[in-house]
Amino acid sequence: MVVVSDSDRIGKIIGPDGETLTLDNLPPPNTKRWVIRRKAEVVAAVRGGLISLEEACLRYTLSTEEFVSWQRAIEQFGLPGLRATRLQDYRDPLEDVESKAQRY
Repeated sequence: MVVVSDSDRIGKIIGPDGETLTLDNLPPPNTKRWVIRRKAEVVAAVRGGLISLEEACLRYTLSTEEFVSWQRAIEQFGLPGLRATRLQDYRDPLEDVESKAQRY
């Protein structure tokens, strides 16, 4: 696991909504309800060097795959891609077929 030392850590970045994002105003570690804004803040924090991917996954009990799916959704569809209720609208239909084929 790679942990960024305090001296190497970036103190603040601009978050997805244009506001300043710091470690203190990231979503709390016990977050259960992942709304678009919170997901986007965690992705921005990792991309901006505020927190490492490993730290984010540990802090929020996320798998690397889950985090990468958030990042990919933002890259492909912007913030609306993070909407859980619309996930099937944004998912690649071939991805579904391939994942089902791998199970058999």
